[in-house]
Amino acid sequence: MSFTVVIPARYASSRLPGKPLADIAGKPMIQHVYERACDSRADRVVIATDDERIRLACAGFGAEVVMTSDSHVSGTDRLEEVTRALELDSDARVVNVQGDEPLIPAVLINQVAANLDVHPDVAIATLCEPVSEVSALFNPNVVKVVFDQRGIAHYFSRAPIPWARDAWGQRPVSEAGLSAKLPDAIPYYRHIGIYGYRVRLLRDFVTWPPAPLEKAESLEQLRALHNGERIHVEVACEAPPGGVDTEEDLLRVRQIIEARSRGVIPPL
Repeated sequence: MSFTVVIPARYASSRLPGKPLADIAGKPMIQHVYERACDSRADRVVIATDDERIRLACAGFGAEVVMTSDSHVSGTDRLEEVTRALELDSDARVVNVQGDEPLIPAVLINQVAANLDVHPDVAIATLCEPVSEVSALFNPNVVKVVFDQRGIAHYFSRAPIPWARDAWGQRPVSEAGLSAKLPDAIPYYRHIGIYGYRVRLLRDFVTWPPAPLEKAESLEQLRALHNGERIHVEVACEAPPGGVDTEEDLLRVRQIIEARSRGVIPPL
């Protein structure tokens, strides 16, 4: 299994400016992400950024960095630029690990890459985890996914899918959801935003216009489905810890990593 990990890292963030350089136990956050990626079976780990401050910080801990355009409209466009800069073949495999995931287990990176090997007919591989709370199912910030018995994705949505007609009937979502419980016989899954790609998919993706459903849901992966590409989805082999989006998230991650440095393994 041969693959490259690319870690996008942007300085700008509406909620947490300079997030990749936030200090966690004496290291910038992006270094923690890089080290987790290096624990995987990747042949190469590359950080992609459009910011000189991040480049200098990454050079300080010996990471390979590719400078990218600051005008990309999506992370997928940035990733495709990296594959061209690295001169990767169209059949090469790339795993995109977000730069705000300092706790990401290496086994999840390996799992996504392995699924591209096991399923040669898919262009993208990703992960999910079961939804256990009604509040998460009806939260539009939690992306849901449905897939078949082979793990081939049918659809991703911010809405609660599938809709449990017998349990919730014809009531509006606002009335049906938060006071109900999840039906026992229906599986619900939250999409986890780690992706493995075949490079040829990335080359095609950047030439396609945004799809109608992609624009409606604000979910890029729907562009691939719209154009007939297959996405493989598998339940994560290990519970994924949360990333860093807010100051509260950053405090939580600092506490976990500092506890681990003392030999204490706190709950995620």
